[in-house]
Amino acid sequence: MKELVDILHTEGLTLVVRSEDGELHRFTQRGVKDLLTLVTEQPQVLHGAIVADKAVGKAAAACMVVGGIRQVHADVMSEPALKLLEAHRVTASYGQLVDHIINRAGTDWCPMERLSRDIDDPAVIIQKIKEFFKSH
Repeated sequence: MKELVDILHTEGLTLVVRSEDGELHRFTQRGVKDLLTLVTEQPQVLHGAIVADKAVGKAAAACMVVGGIRQVHADVMSEPALKLLEAHRVTASYGQLVDHIINRAGTDWCPMERLSRDIDDPAVIIQKIKEFFKSH
C-alpha cells in the first residue's frame, strides 16, 4: 500500500489502483467519475484490487464495494465511507477521518456525499450517481 500512496502523491494523481494481476492504473479526475467508469466499464480492474485515493466519501466507497476491491487507503475518508467499507469487509485506512466530504469550494457537503448519505445499498448509490451525472 505504501508504494501506491507514494505514487499517488509524487505523481499528483487522484486515484491509483493495483489490479489483482499486479497492473497499476493511474487516474487524475476529481470526484467519483474514474471509479464509476471502472465499475461500469472495466470491473475487472477493481475486482480484488488495492486502491490509494485522495478522498473517499460514501459514494466512492460504494463504487469500491461493488467493484470488489479488497483494500483502500485514502488521504481523507468520511465516517460513512468507512462504515460502508467495513460492513462489506474491505480493509480501509486513512490519513484523516472526517464527518463528511466537503465540496470543492469548501462551502458545503460534497454533492456525492449528500446523495448517498441515507442509502446503505452500494448498488442503489451507484444508480443515484449515474442519475446525478445524467442530469448535470
